[in-house]
Amino acid sequence: MREGSRWCRNNVIVHDIAQGGKSRTWNHFVHDLLTGDEAAVVFMDGDAEIAPGSIDALVAALAHDPAVNAAAGMPMNGRKVEVYRAGLRAEGGLFGDLYALSGRFVTAIRAKGLRLPDDLIGDDGLVAAWAHTDLEADSQWEHGRVIACEEAGFVAEQVSLWRPATWIMQYKRLINYSVRFYQNRIVSDIMLREGPCGLPRRLASLYGDWLPRWRPRPGLTGWFDRKALARMRQALRT
Repeated sequence: MREGSRWCRNNVIVHDIAQGGKSRTWNHFVHDLLTGDEAAVVFMDGDAEIAPGSIDALVAALAHDPAVNAAAGMPMNGRKVEVYRAGLRAEGGLFGDLYALSGRFVTAIRAKGLRLPDDLIGDDGLVAAWAHTDLEADSQWEHGRVIACEEAGFVAEQVSLWRPATWIMQYKRLINYSVRFYQNRIVSDIMLREGPCGLPRRLASLYGDWLPRWRPRPGLTGWFDRKALARMRQALRT
């Protein structure tokens, strides 16, 4: 299907976007598909299973406090689920699997024309930073602008020894995590010095300045770092 084509069933509209990528899709959704009249906007991953009542809970959490820009859905499975849940509470983070932004905050993003870099791996870290700083530099960070919504949750797909396809999925995921680790160093520098308006359309446009400074980390993580750095060097040539 071509971009712009869609299927409708009751109140569900599915858009098929020609050029994918999570950050590119996020930008298209926020700037091209929303009307600007939304009280809240809920974001979720296609491979996450959302617990019943979660969307209503997220919307209610945002409505309860107008000063809150974002509400995080909580993970419900996995070996480290309690660690992740505690981290969301303590640090005010977001998981891309499930979170919501207030309509007021999304309107501000649209008004400023802010977009995620098209090649950014993962939307949640940068969106959380935008929410904490109210679209300013990191010096304006306020913890209470992002809350954990205990009544909203999701189940993420897990790696299984009995499903080889999940091994490949996890291998690719770990390389992406390494790319994200290095990208976050660029993003953090920009957010500290300039704020969201300093973000480029593609982070790859800045790789040439940063790649000479980076080395793989020790241990098994270093294997995936090497794969990530090779991918980032390749991105310089495209």
